[in-house]
Amino acid sequence: MSENKIPTQEEIQRDFAEFMKQKYGDQVRVGLEIQGQREVEPPEEQDNQERIRRILEFDMTPREVKAYLDRFVIGQTDAKRALSIAICDHYNHVRHAHENPETREEEYSKQNVIMVGPTGVGKTYLIRTLAKLIGVPFVKADATKFSETGYVGGNVEDLVRDLATQAGGDIELAQYGIVYLDEVDKIAAPRNTIGRDVSGRGVQMNLLKMLEDADVELRSPLDAAGQMQAVMEFQQKGKIEKPTINTGCILFIVSGAFVDLADIVRKRLNRAMIGFGGNVERDEDADFIAKARSDDFVKYGFEPEFIGRLPVRVFCHQLSVDHLFEILNSSEGSIIRQYERAFRAYGIEAVFEEGGMRAIAERSEAEQTGARGLMTVCERLFRDFKFELPGSKAAMFVADRAFIEKPKATLERLLNDDEFRCRSAARFDLRRFSDEFRQANEIDLEFQETAVDALIERAEAAGEGVYETAAELLKDYAHGLGLIRRNTGRTRFEMDAQVIADADAALNEWIRASYAQKLSPNDSN
Repeated sequence: MSENKIPTQEEIQRDFAEFMKQKYGDQVRVGLEIQGQREVEPPEEQDNQERIRRILEFDMTPREVKAYLDRFVIGQTDAKRALSIAICDHYNHVRHAHENPETREEEYSKQNVIMVGPTGVGKTYLIRTLAKLIGVPFVKADATKFSETGYVGGNVEDLVRDLATQAGGDIELAQYGIVYLDEVDKIAAPRNTIGRDVSGRGVQMNLLKMLEDADVELRSPLDAAGQMQAVMEFQQKGKIEKPTINTGCILFIVSGAFVDLADIVRKRLNRAMIGFGGNVERDEDADFIAKARSDDFVKYGFEPEFIGRLPVRVFCHQLSVDHLFEILNSSEGSIIRQYERAFRAYGIEAVFEEGGMRAIAERSEAEQTGARGLMTVCERLFRDFKFELPGSKAAMFVADRAFIEKPKATLERLLNDDEFRCRSAARFDLRRFSDEFRQANEIDLEFQETAVDALIERAEAAGEGVYETAAELLKDYAHGLGLIRRNTGRTRFEMDAQVIADADAALNEWIRASYAQKLSPNDSN
């Protein structure tokens, strides 16, 4: 007869999790957390003490923070400036409070932020990038998932507990984190509400406790596993520890589209002009939203105490075609890099030219979903290419404007037209050659279509690749064009069939012309 074995805490939790799964399915996990309610960044592969040291030694200036954001987020200059200042103020205070514990009680207004702007303009990306820069835990959630404590729905205190999860259980690290609450405009208290508003005003009042300085118990009263752990602690130690997370150094950022806020501001400004012989011009909604005051947010449906605890107001604007093009062309987080990697995994090189990227930006702007429209347009454009090209003869393609305007025709030619594939490969080789030439010499070479044809013909005759042919033909151009740049300042040269036919003669003519320009009567004594 086997002896009765006392189950361990892990075994109890495992059995309880299995019971919950059988009874409620996969939608409920131990701790009664609804899946999909919150987005928690995975813990970084870095020692927590090192992360804390980095946070407490944070000494960047707002200008340096903005320069970092500029690498990833295009446009939104005013928003990036405001966020950079708020971040520096907050983490400078964190460092000061750690170095001088006796001054922690000094009067300090936390730089909690409210961000206003349409979908897809980069609000979440801005905050996620800042959290990565500083190295703090980051938690994002939608405000619509929460309700007042004691009612069905999530509890806003769970956001703070999630910081501890993201910090690997390190409470000190969690207490320096960032909580980002999106769609906060959806918890504005409806006007003329009858009865208790547990998902609007109730959530706002719950958040009030945490926005400044509050202690949140690490174990939720609704967390069954946590309560079981507390029982076992009591059995083992005779007491129950109640670890807490203080929110005094946690930065809270809320955001939303606030679609009706512009009308509230517009009415206020119109009333202000009555009797003074003037009218407020019908500007864009974004211009009015940027003039929003605290009383406008109160009229929108927020409690004065709640909006007062969000002193930093950040306004983001809709992205233009130029912004979307720059996101594709210049941002380190460009979706173009994702598509290049996706095709390269099949042994296919995807080359994106400026004309093609601008055409994608134009189509994306019509989607009216900000940067998210880029993904929508690209997925629609490249879906068939991802399906048809792997395993075909096509080893590369060039996404220019003609490609974007007629993708099906381009795909058909890539699959069935050997000459077209040859030309595409040649253009890819020449683009690679031009990029390397520019990096080495700070001079741009632009190959016209006639030059592409001429180089293909030479390469076939020599039994070489187009890249090798161009490199051999233009081997003296780095020195020669460098002379021209010093003489005239010229840094861009067009290569056509005539240049390819006699490259040395073309270069010598350009050099003679540059010296003639340098010694022209207008410049001489």
